[in-house]
Amino acid sequence: MNKVQTIEQLTAFIKSSVTPYHAVEQMVIALENAGFVALDERATWQVVAGGKYYTTRNGSSIVAWQMPRDKSIEESGLRMIGAHTDSPCLKVQPNPEKVTHGYLQLGVQIYGGVLLNPWFDRDLSLAGRVTYRDQQGAIVSALLDFKKALAVVPNLAIHLNREANNGLKINPQTMLTPILGQTSTAGDGNPFDFRSILKDQLIQQAIDVDQVLDFDMSFYDVQAPATVGLNDEFFASARLDNLLSCFMGLQALLIAQSDEGLLLVCNDHEEVGSMSAVGAQGPMLEQVLNRLTESAEQNTRMIANSMLISADNAHGIHPNFVDKHDANHGPILNGGPVIKVNANQRYATNDITSSLFRQFAAEVNAPVQVFVVRADMACGSTIGPITAAELGVKTIDIGVPQFAMHSIRELAGCEDVVTTIAILKNFFKQSVV
Repeated sequence: MNKVQTIEQLTAFIKSSVTPYHAVEQMVIALENAGFVALDERATWQVVAGGKYYTTRNGSSIVAWQMPRDKSIEESGLRMIGAHTDSPCLKVQPNPEKVTHGYLQLGVQIYGGVLLNPWFDRDLSLAGRVTYRDQQGAIVSALLDFKKALAVVPNLAIHLNREANNGLKINPQTMLTPILGQTSTAGDGNPFDFRSILKDQLIQQAIDVDQVLDFDMSFYDVQAPATVGLNDEFFASARLDNLLSCFMGLQALLIAQSDEGLLLVCNDHEEVGSMSAVGAQGPMLEQVLNRLTESAEQNTRMIANSMLISADNAHGIHPNFVDKHDANHGPILNGGPVIKVNANQRYATNDITSSLFRQFAAEVNAPVQVFVVRADMACGSTIGPITAAELGVKTIDIGVPQFAMHSIRELAGCEDVVTTIAILKNFFKQSVV
């Protein structure tokens, strides 16, 4: 697959993956088209050599894997890639309806470490999951995406805030409430009901709904992903952190053509600490792995023969803010994936896993870079250290360099996407890790 085709597929994936639920839905479609079989966590599993399987939890986290063909799984181990499905955003409150001077608004909660400024003056839509009672009395859930622009958070005119360009302190409670429309009935009452809006949208999709009970809905920017630059060097989109890694890991799994044990895990809730039933600090992956062996000893042997590449985007050195990087560790967009290192274990990389990754890259003639945060700045983290601590598996943290992490629109390099997929595909082919 060439770069143009890869970017086209990435565009389609991110455009459709407007929430973690939709991202998992897209991955399920791709996996089933490739012959992967769904396994229900509530059922007894029967897996066979060379079999391809996946399971989901909460509709927002997924584990997909291939059993080794010619070895037991404890002898083969697993070549694992980990990523996360969630991105910082504005989530709709449970009782969100507000009316201010005739403007219809929805109250929001801030999910994750959102870069707030870029959310002003964007065309926003709504998507997520709705749980309802159907006409037969059963409680059912459905995914919903309005797809069209239906809300905006307008900026205050500079004439009313002359100091805006000297640094605006954003109050998310009072300043980030999206406007959905107007009503002729101004006052203290609520002339509209958000659940009724959701119900009408479900009915338009021919869904048999009696009453909307609850929802998990988020705002998102409707601007489509695009290539940017004189030579289309860059890829601009919402949710690159970390749907880009989900996409690259999925592509590597689908095209690997390996006889080894392979696994892709994409967890929800990384942006809020990963401690949930579906997060990396939860039991999902460990419970899946426990079901693939028959004893604790076999499981320990399997883990000892395994390796995890935790893929989450890295901070590229910004030409306007070069002082924010250590001089020797400033990754360049389109300079190859970044090995992320932190002496305080905010990343799980060590010299052995770093060397292995360098070797995987060298075998496909791919460049790699290294990121170390400045010694006078705090370091972020990701699912790598959490998963390594939970499983005891040797782990490396890597990621494609990007700009504007946690913004409503982020920027990465197109060449890095192709390069990283090639390395991950080669990793999946390794007989020894």
